[in-house]
Amino acid sequence: MFNSFGLNTRFAAAIFGALAIGATGFSAPAAAAPLPLFPFFLPQIEAAPPVQAAPRDEEDRSIELPARLRRQVVSYPTREAPGTVIIDTPNTYLYLVLGNGQAMRYGIGIGRDGFTWSGTQTISRKAEWPAWTPPPQMIARQPYLPRHMAGGPGNPLGARAMYLGGTIYRIHGTNAPETIGTRVSSGCLRLTNEDVSDLYSRVSVGTKVIVLPMTDRRADLGGTIR
Repeated sequence: MFNSFGLNTRFAAAIFGALAIGATGFSAPAAAAPLPLFPFFLPQIEAAPPVQAAPRDEEDRSIELPARLRRQVVSYPTREAPGTVIIDTPNTYLYLVLGNGQAMRYGIGIGRDGFTWSGTQTISRKAEWPAWTPPPQMIARQPYLPRHMAGGPGNPLGARAMYLGGTIYRIHGTNAPETIGTRVSSGCLRLTNEDVSDLYSRVSVGTKVIVLPMTDRRADLGGTIR
């Protein structure tokens, strides 16, 4: 029995001695990571799933407008004071009077048939990346519309909005720039996000806004300044 115990003790010592020698023989430099003694016990490391690029916002797109609808300084004789905004409804233009017979002209989208309007208002409020709450009249016509939508690139009001008096109408941006120059809205006046941001920086609360009627078929007065 004692002999057996002695043999087992010597056998165990030999095993641990071999392990110690193996660990010394295969030791790596101090700067390197130590090698494991029992590689068959290494945990299984799952490969990380491939990183997918964030999808582009469907509304994050731009188009090149026709030359006539691009923002430009034009000759525009008028008796209105500099800073006045004039909406040329029939020709889908917005003029910002600069004075000295000149105006900044922007291409716009206007109300569809039956939704155009005319009159004089003032800008009563300005907002950056405005939230959108469709008015009850619009909900009645289009009950599928959201009751409220937070501001952002997907919001139909776009990057900026200028509210007109106490009406439901606004001058605002759009996430559908291809609609500039067309008649598609419910009465609001839309510009590209780039153009509405430019206009927003040039006008203030209290600015006079004149909306010409669709029946005013006078020729476009804004000649491009070369």
